[in-house]
Amino acid sequence: MGVSQPARFGEDWSDERVKAYLDRQPVAGESADFHVLMTAYKHMRDHDFERFLGFFVAAGRDLDATNPGGQTLLTIVRTHAQSAGIAMLLEQAGAH
Repeated sequence: MGVSQPARFGEDWSDERVKAYLDRQPVAGESADFHVLMTAYKHMRDHDFERFLGFFVAAGRDLDATNPGGQTLLTIVRTHAQSAGIAMLLEQAGAH
């Protein structure tokens, strides 16, 4: 699935655009839940990612899904100096 609309710096994202990330399809061998979390992390600002997490959890998705190397998004994000806010959002949503 491609990007639903071109990105513009500083634009507000609608709920529909944020929710659309739930439908992203993984490559073979990758967890669908990990894939959508990582994709959202890479493309969203913190406040959009926070909204995404609400939709993700409400859909019954797995915050602790892992990549093929066994890492969760929280584990990865904790190694990124600029992503303390994202790590906090994941923890608040219930990630371990």
